[in-house]
Amino acid sequence: MKKKDIKILLVDDEQDILEIVGYNLSQEGYQIVTATNGKEAITKAKKELPQLIIMDVMMPEMDGMEACENIRKLPELSNVIITFLTARSEDYSQVAGFDAGADDYITKPIKPKLLVSKVKALLRRLKNEEQNSETLNVGGIEINREEYKIIKEGKEIVLPRKEFELFYLLASKPGKVFKREEILDKVWGNEVIVGGRTIDVHIRKLREKIGEDLFKTIKGVGYKLEV
Repeated sequence: MKKKDIKILLVDDEQDILEIVGYNLSQEGYQIVTATNGKEAITKAKKELPQLIIMDVMMPEMDGMEACENIRKLPELSNVIITFLTARSEDYSQVAGFDAGADDYITKPIKPKLLVSKVKALLRRLKNEEQNSETLNVGGIEINREEYKIIKEGKEIVLPRKEFELFYLLASKPGKVFKREEILDKVWGNEVIVGGRTIDVHIRKLREKIGEDLFKTIKGVGYKLEV
């Protein structure tokens, strides 16, 4: 996908942030759409169908966490990439962001050039998706990489993008022992800075959504993580 075809939705209640971030990303050739609160973000996302949403956490009317959760429930936006851009740097806030369905969590302040690099790293996944359309069948589960679907016993299990990519990575290499650094690189990209705890959060969510017994069964056929 070419830059001119990529649409980015910026969501922040501070106009200067929208202008600065919007300017730097538009200079890279991306289409920019803006919203000033969570409710407006959902409306704009439905209308514009962006490839990437960059969203603040603390906003009037509806905060970013709630907006993210609502967007993740929309079928037409199931593949959208969502990252928070916020001054909230606490660990619990970052964990809450990933639990809400975010793909990344970026803290302010951040230099424009670094933010652009992070955006490029996130958007490289679009290229990877276009190149990879495999369907895996493991442990009675069908994993469709192209459509981001997991089917178990005829029922679809809905996962946020990062959880799906982590699950798909583990499923694609039975018997392989994955190092944390390798997972961070393949799932989050080597230019996206996240902590090792992020993997633990996503593993926990996978256990909850896929089911503990099923997750153990899957690990039993060869899925390993080097601690």
